[in-house]
Amino acid sequence: MRTTRSSSSVVLLVAIALAALALSGCPTPEGGTSASGGAKGEIEIAYVEWADAVAASNVIAAVLEDEGWQVELTPVSAAVMWQAVATGDADVMVSAWLPTTHADYYAEVKEKVESLGPNLEGTRIGLVAPDYVEVTSIGQLAEHAEKLDGRIIGIDAGAGLMKSTETLIEAYGLGEKLELIEGSDATMTAALKSAIAEKRWIVVTGWTPHWKFARWKLHYLDDPKNVYGEGGHIDTIARKGLAEEKPGAHAILDAFSWTTEDVAQVMAWTEEGAEPPDAARRWVTENADRVAAWTAAGASGD
Repeated sequence: MRTTRSSSSVVLLVAIALAALALSGCPTPEGGTSASGGAKGEIEIAYVEWADAVAASNVIAAVLEDEGWQVELTPVSAAVMWQAVATGDADVMVSAWLPTTHADYYAEVKEKVESLGPNLEGTRIGLVAPDYVEVTSIGQLAEHAEKLDGRIIGIDAGAGLMKSTETLIEAYGLGEKLELIEGSDATMTAALKSAIAEKRWIVVTGWTPHWKFARWKLHYLDDPKNVYGEGGHIDTIARKGLAEEKPGAHAILDAFSWTTEDVAQVMAWTEEGAEPPDAARRWVTENADRVAAWTAAGASGD
């Protein structure tokens, strides 16, 4: 059984936990097994509503459910996601972009969480444009600001990618001609879709893996100052104490690993109209051998 908690409730829980920490100076109590949970208890997964994070969170949720856990998925901002795991309001996240995008978040809570390492290798972030946009490097953007309506289309304000892009705008001296527009993954891709349909120039914040690269002909802009850094990975981050309290679930989460092709497939099914849980369930069914390796680790942990 799977439930979804609203992001506002997690924000409140995190605020309460942080206030308690400030007053007492003591760590928050570890979350225990829910009496109303599944046969093995409850696992709470925090995630950001980016296409790759939705796919990964729903896939691992489906696997855990099959192993007898009740899973609660909670969509939040990136900052709240990290704090929720650090304070124990969430058990785990499988969408930590490291070593660059979420570097500040990780540095802030590093001693309060457990890193289970990468679950996906080969990520990339940067500025992206349709192939008909005759710009190949970020350094060329200022001279084409008018064609771009003076905008770079971004995502949610708390995202590490947005922080990096703000740094990039300063590094390349683009602030007088280009404004970074806040939004979400959905508003960014909607703006991209509309611009491509009309062959208008547009530049957006982008990352790999993402379904938009399969949908449209796009290219990353060169970043000669290397503000965005090199490619990275997506990690699984658990709260302290999860291994001791729920070793079976912890072992499955630790074993969880897939590829950019895997997540792209799940994202494509979702983009074609499948609900995220259904797309995840399809992938789990079609990749039973892979999943069996993860659950075998969990069986040894129970």
